[in-house]
Amino acid sequence: MRTSLILLLFIALVTAGCKKAPESTTAENPPSKGTPDTPKNGEKPVDWKATATDFLKAYNSEYARLEKIETVSFWKASLTGKKDDYAVNGKAKLDLKKFHSDPVKFNTIETLLAHSAQLDPLTVRSLHVAHNAFRENQLPKELLKKIIDMEKDIEQNFQSHRALYKKKKVTNNVLLGTLKTSRRTAERKVAWEALKSVGAVVGPKLVALARVRNEAAKKLGFKNFWYMKVTLQDHNPETLLKLFAELETLTREPFKKMKAAMDKELAAKFRVKVAALRPWHYDNPFFQEAPPMKALDLDIFFRKMKKEQIVEIGKRFFSTMGLPMEDIAARSDFYEREGKDQNAFCTSIDRSGDVRTLLNIKPTARWMDTMLHESGHAVYDKGIDRSLPFNLREAAHIFTTEAVAMFFGALVKNPAWLIAFAGADAKKVARVKKHIATQRVREQLIFTRWTLVMLNFEKALYDNPDQDLNALWWDMVEKYQMLVRPAKRSQPDWAAKPHFTIAPVYYHNYMMGELFAAQMRAHLATLVNAKGSTSEQVIWNNPKVSEWFKKAIFAPGLRSQWETFVKQSTGTPLSARAFALEIR
Repeated sequence: MRTSLILLLFIALVTAGCKKAPESTTAENPPSKGTPDTPKNGEKPVDWKATATDFLKAYNSEYARLEKIETVSFWKASLTGKKDDYAVNGKAKLDLKKFHSDPVKFNTIETLLAHSAQLDPLTVRSLHVAHNAFRENQLPKELLKKIIDMEKDIEQNFQSHRALYKKKKVTNNVLLGTLKTSRRTAERKVAWEALKSVGAVVGPKLVALARVRNEAAKKLGFKNFWYMKVTLQDHNPETLLKLFAELETLTREPFKKMKAAMDKELAAKFRVKVAALRPWHYDNPFFQEAPPMKALDLDIFFRKMKKEQIVEIGKRFFSTMGLPMEDIAARSDFYEREGKDQNAFCTSIDRSGDVRTLLNIKPTARWMDTMLHESGHAVYDKGIDRSLPFNLREAAHIFTTEAVAMFFGALVKNPAWLIAFAGADAKKVARVKKHIATQRVREQLIFTRWTLVMLNFEKALYDNPDQDLNALWWDMVEKYQMLVRPAKRSQPDWAAKPHFTIAPVYYHNYMMGELFAAQMRAHLATLVNAKGSTSEQVIWNNPKVSEWFKKAIFAPGLRSQWETFVKQSTGTPLSARAFALEIR
């Protein structure tokens, strides 16, 4: 899985893009508001094509202007962490939401869509996407402002929070480093608790935010905020839940078997009994990543590098893919400093080529993965056809850009890639090749089970924000991740996950990204007639692969609904079949 908190904030926070109109509305079955207007005697018939063209030209022009103010201010706030900068971004975000809350524009779109038979397909698609952008924001301005103010307050808490550890305020990287290197259970526990400490700060605020988000969703006719977000992401809620129920069944026994073997290794490593293992014995504070195997430490291929080399490897790799990113790197910010966002994300500033990534790179396999992952988002954004209307210059869906990012990030576990780009010794790689494959499957299984926690907990959060969420969190962690909860602990550990604020109701798209990434690998194996495991594919320096990414994946943007896009790009509808083959 990804080894960073992949916050594709631009897509998650600005609610335009691949979203589904209410109920049965689709691009092919647009919303209708009454019967088409019939001109009265002597009146000239309305030229709906010209009317729609003029409306979209004005709409997209103003949308582009406002969005750039928001993305630029968010970029600045993420770099400084200053409250004033977040206030500026909050105003810009509110202005953007106000723009998409205009009832006159919303009604105009519905009227135009009622005449979709007289419009070009691309115009209908652009109107459909605009309809969904307005749909979520048909709220009183004071309620919109209240939500944004609450979100920004919590975001700023995350940005400025530095946990107290050994009587010093430290960054998350320091605490994660302790979980990675320390063999002492007591020390690991303290570091783990420090990583969760932000939860106590933001937990009550998140519960309050959930109530207000639910209030807004109900005003728009949805059961609650979870159902609204899922529906407006172009998913059918019941179909989505069914897919993840199937994934739970598909992965339950493989995960149980894998975790039993892994736990034996960890128990031996920390000199405790398996029954004594607790969440702090796993390298990631949420157990969303696989701890390194005793026989495999991928950091051996990176730890002697300078952090700048991680960036250079990323640039060199994407150059061999025919997807140069030197311009992206020149605008990006790669290294940690005081006040800067401690996570990682990619943002398209203007949907016209100004794409940037924010990272906090260290010479580790985790940050090499993150470099490839965020750069994957970036080359996708860069490659979208810029002749498309502004509001269609997005990825085909939020899960498809996650799929591309995951596809590239996973190459850190590709033996051939390690030799070709990390300069790893071929003999050393050969000795650990089987372990790399095992570790990769562990990651896929662990990420699936972690996603099940996030999906089901977040749904429950919005179903009833006032229940005992602290206990519910550990109930789900025990059920899906099979971890033992800490004794006598009742803290909002769940709230330490930034996604509840920054990218709410989003994690299922990561898992769908994993499914699509596996489907992409399977398709490429056929395209280049590759044999053997898809985890060992050599995809670089291959014009067929480069052209496929450019033409089939990147260029289409948001031109089609995601079901059509997936089938056109890989030849089959989205399913878990390719993923199931990879985790056998």
